Amino acid sequence: MTDTARARKLADRIQVVVAQTLERRIKDPRLGFVTITDTRVTGDLREATVFYTVYGDDTEREATAAALESAKGVLRSEVGKQTGVRFTPSLTFVADALPDNARNIDDLLDKVRVSDAAVRTAAAGAQYAGEADPYRVPAAERDADEDE
Repeated sequence: MTDTARARKLADRIQVVVAQTLERRIKDPRLGFVTITDTRVTGDLREATVFYTVYGDDTEREATAAALESAKGVLRSEVGKQTGVRFTPSLTFVADALPDNARNIDDLLDKVRVSDAAVRTAAAGAQYAGEADPYRVPAAERDADEDE
């Protein structure tokens, strides 16, 4: 049986350890401005996936990915020292797609704003095609509404 609370705590601890180790101990010039955004650990605590973002263009992202792969052993040994678990999880680094998704959503929202503005300007001078209330109301109810 898996203990999700333990896996979640270990994932949080791994995130902190990896971020601190990258900041203080890893001196690779290929390593760009990296932010560790999330960490997930499997239920058996054997594998950890570390999500990261890099500020910069595609060449800097590729260089940072290569630097993280080469520093994987140092990072794993540091995680083992600071977490104290029986089996140190293997680390897998995955570039987080969150900034790209956010940029895509912003672009879509801009398109919707333009479309809404066009609809709003077209609707400003519009009139009903028929009556204002197109639903037929029986004469008895219409007379009762007028009396009130």
